[in-house]
Amino acid sequence: MTALDPGTPTPTAPPASATPAPRTSRPRRAVDRLARTPVGLALAVAVLAVLGLAAVAPGVLATYDPFALDYPAALQGPSAAHWFGTDESGRDLYSRVVHGTRESLAIGLGAAAVSLTAAVLLGAVAGLAPRPVARTVDWFLEVLFAFPSLLLALLLIAVVGPSAATQAVAVGVGTAPGYARMVRGQVLQARGSAYVEAAVALGHPRARIVRAHVLPNALRPLVAIFALSVGQSIVWASGLSFIGLGVAPPSPEWGALLDAGRTYITQAGWLTVVPGLVVVLLSLAATTVGRHLQQALEQGEHA
Repeated sequence: MTALDPGTPTPTAPPASATPAPRTSRPRRAVDRLARTPVGLALAVAVLAVLGLAAVAPGVLATYDPFALDYPAALQGPSAAHWFGTDESGRDLYSRVVHGTRESLAIGLGAAAVSLTAAVLLGAVAGLAPRPVARTVDWFLEVLFAFPSLLLALLLIAVVGPSAATQAVAVGVGTAPGYARMVRGQVLQARGSAYVEAAVALGHPRARIVRAHVLPNALRPLVAIFALSVGQSIVWASGLSFIGLGVAPPSPEWGALLDAGRTYITQAGWLTVVPGLVVVLLSLAATTVGRHLQQALEQGEHA
């Protein structure tokens, strides 16, 4: 366990004119600016709080039975009686979106937990194990990273079969390689830090150094990454359900609602637009909270 060579010259950043910043659209810049403000954080927390209430107690926000059929009221547009309209079977779409929050969040949280757990195990082994083992894990990560993440998820679902649990595991496995490489980099950076070098010089046992110094500092950024991963996982899971590889109807899971609504997209566009907007809203809220957590952690490290 060695620290970085202090004699190595620190690379300097090229002039600003040599590396022009990539151009972004005005709406994208506006969203990023809002996400970095306290107002944006407050809105994100409010959205997550409402969605958390919908997951824990959906009956507080929605009074209709999400599975009750009412064929005479089929495909009605948004109104005072049905805020988000009705679907092809006359079911209240607002109630179905609210009741589908629990399953959608469970899939997103489960996928994020699977992804980061696998990433921590693989990344820690790649950064701490003896050289032959570390090289083997590095090679395994490179092989997984060479495959498109969505392809890994599709392959697992095709082998096991579509379900909520399989969907969460598939999305988690698909996103794990990228996070594992991130964890490996954090572990290697912590290994080469001054405080680890001091602990080695003081004769502390290797296991104690890893447990007390390397892992806590290497895994600290995962608090913010977990929030970012939840939003990404829900988007992925909804995409899998949209192509028929997720939770089967009549489940009100958001991806299943997207899949059911695409048949009527020209006749009743709200069946697709509303669940899609909810997925986007949750993803933006989780990403905003994750960014602020990341900034807070970075400021704490430099304080």
